[in-house]
Amino acid sequence: QLQLVASGGGLVQPGKSLRLSCAAPDISLDSYAIGWFRQAPGKERERVSCVEMSDGSTYYADSVKGRFTISRDNAKNTVHLHMNSLNSEDTGVYYCAPGSFSLCVAGAFVGPWGQGTQVTVSS
Repeated sequence: QLQLVASGGGLVQPGKSLRLSCAAPDISLDSYAIGWFRQAPGKERERVSCVEMSDGSTYYADSVKGRFTISRDNAKNTVHLHMNSLNSEDTGVYYCAPGSFSLCVAGAFVGPWGQGTQVTVSS
C-alpha cells in the first residue's frame, strides 16, 4: 500500500509562509495524482490542492486559490505545497495522498493518509 510522508509543518504567524513536502521513499509517483488535504480540529478533512504528476495539471480549493501553489519534482519523487499569506483558518493537520486527479478534485480520496504534518497559524 502506497503511503506518503508529509513534512514541513510548524507554528507560523499570520501572513507568513510555509512549504510542505510530500515524499514517497519506495515507489515512483509518476503514475499518480497527489492531493493535499487538511483537517482542522472538530472539522472534516477537506481537499486543498491536487497535482497530476504526469502532466502537471493542478487544482486548488477556492479557500487557498492565489495563496497556495502546488509543485512537483518528478526527479526527486516529491510534491511541495507552498503556502503564502497564511491565516488562522489554515490551521490543521495536512496530509498528502495518492490517487487519480478526478477523485482528488472531487475531494474523494480515501487515503492512506499517513501521519500528516501540523500547521498552526497564530500570533
